[in-house]
Amino acid sequence: MKAVVTVIGKDQKGIIAKTSGVLYENDVNILDISQTTMQDMFTMIMLVEYDGEKTTVKSLNEKLDALGKEMGLSIHLQREEIFSLMHRI
Repeated sequence: MKAVVTVIGKDQKGIIAKTSGVLYENDVNILDISQTTMQDMFTMIMLVEYDGEKTTVKSLNEKLDALGKEMGLSIHLQREEIFSLMHRI
């Protein structure tokens, strides 16, 4: 299954490393990544792929949310289907 991860917050060291570390620990593969820093704000979007039988969106969101709180970031994971369905409407 595929999903989109977004990360937004004040730029600081370790954002990419810690976020990708959480994904790695949960057998999530990063397919594509785009990141930029606008003044002191960091933004990143990742397209990821995971095994829906081993890993759930709920468990990933809980772990990414915990990391976001620890680092003062907004981190969200949404299934790719949400974006595909929005374009059908």
